[in-house]
Amino acid sequence: MSDKRTVVLKMIQVLKSVAVMIGCLAGATLIGMVFHWMKFPDTNVVIIYIFSVLLTARFVPGYGYGVAVSVAATLTFNYFFTAPYFTLNVYDLSYLVTFVIMTVTAIMTSALTSRARKSERQAWEKEKIANALYGLTHRLTNAADLDEIVSAVIEQVSKVLGCDAACLCFNQEGCPMETYQQQRGSERMIQKTGEEDFARYSEGNVFGKNTVCVGEKFCDWPIYGKDRILGVLRLPKDTAVGTMRGYLPLMQAMLENTALAMERVWNVQESNRSKAEMTQERYRGNLLRAISHDLRTPLAGIMGSSELLMDMLKEDKEGRELASGVYKDADWLLSLVENILNLTRLQDGRLILNKQPEAVEEILGSAIAHVTKRYPGREITVDIPEELLMVPMDGRLMEQVLVNLMDNAVKHTSEEKEIRVVVKTQEEQGEVLFQVLDEGSGIAPADLPHIFQLFYTTSTKSADAKRGVGLGLAICESIVKMHGGTITAGNRKDCKGAEFSIRLPMEVSHEK
Repeated sequence: MSDKRTVVLKMIQVLKSVAVMIGCLAGATLIGMVFHWMKFPDTNVVIIYIFSVLLTARFVPGYGYGVAVSVAATLTFNYFFTAPYFTLNVYDLSYLVTFVIMTVTAIMTSALTSRARKSERQAWEKEKIANALYGLTHRLTNAADLDEIVSAVIEQVSKVLGCDAACLCFNQEGCPMETYQQQRGSERMIQKTGEEDFARYSEGNVFGKNTVCVGEKFCDWPIYGKDRILGVLRLPKDTAVGTMRGYLPLMQAMLENTALAMERVWNVQESNRSKAEMTQERYRGNLLRAISHDLRTPLAGIMGSSELLMDMLKEDKEGRELASGVYKDADWLLSLVENILNLTRLQDGRLILNKQPEAVEEILGSAIAHVTKRYPGREITVDIPEELLMVPMDGRLMEQVLVNLMDNAVKHTSEEKEIRVVVKTQEEQGEVLFQVLDEGSGIAPADLPHIFQLFYTTSTKSADAKRGVGLGLAICESIVKMHGGTITAGNRKDCKGAEFSIRLPMEVSHEK
């Protein structure tokens, strides 16, 4: 259908050009007859015919028409104004020289006029392109969001190419949005859903960076940013084919400017989102820090009072159990407060690392004593080298890491199951390995990638698992990384249960 329309348009253009040629020659002939009747010299008639050739070349595109009308003008002059009249014969042979000069002059005039017309056309096209780019750039520079950018590019492209363009944007994940904008006429722009027109892009069928996707009715031009697709500009197929021939540099420049504007908007939105998140994080940290400081003193008082009650109620089993429950809950809250305070210090960069050689046996013993005090009667098996092992670390922080890991193991392991702490030296790697092993329910595969994320808690807890808010493991990872080490989590291979491994360098790294 499109090819037939193109053929018809070409035929109409040819007929218009022939009609202009015939009209110019007929007008020149009529004026020449008037001159001939008024006894004007034949040179005046020749000039009239040359002028008709010039008019034809001015209004009819193509060098071939100029040559054709030049020859036709010579023959028409011979037919009407040289004896014998109304024939192509010549009695006076000197007219042959006139015919040659007239033909050559007409052809040269036609060529010069066609060239001037072509230069004028090229200058007009350049001015049109420059104005279009300037208008688009000006609007894109002042655009505050994607809707304004899309409106600007659609309007300018539709105005330059004389069609109704459309544009579909992609989100930051590279997926097409649900709606797109399309130009309707010179003053109206509508928004449509992309269920049918752009359905193939929702399935990830996105073309290459310099590829134009040609369909039955439309051609889609990709708008690419630095490393991803930002949108698709759609043009009618007939317009797009003509654009590839005459406006390809303009289209490429428009698409590049549009891509830059879209990336600028995305970057501004991302920056604003990051600033908002930082502000929220700062407020949250300040709030947590204030609450934690206010809770430490009353919690310490509650623990002291409940401990006194337990000593005073040795004979009263029920009262002692109640006091013990109060003590355990207050101890849990105090450990949570300490974790929150350390978390805020880590996030603010105010947690100072006091790294010096420490005896692993002392750090581990202090951590186990802290855990067994919190969970009386709970045994923890220790496997440690017999020789004295000195490792550069911050003893207070590493003790907290071990306490958090053993506390996590206690929460997920029943009382009859074993909890083991293993310390090994790996001299080839220059590392010391700490392992906390339990015989609990293990870690679900879905939880492993997120186990060290802040405030992450598993949704598949066993019946005997204790409460937690997802702070301890995140703090452990931060502290271990501050020491230049690594911490990993996994499931045991020899039996059911979880395994946490910490690797710390055995020598202090000297950084410039």
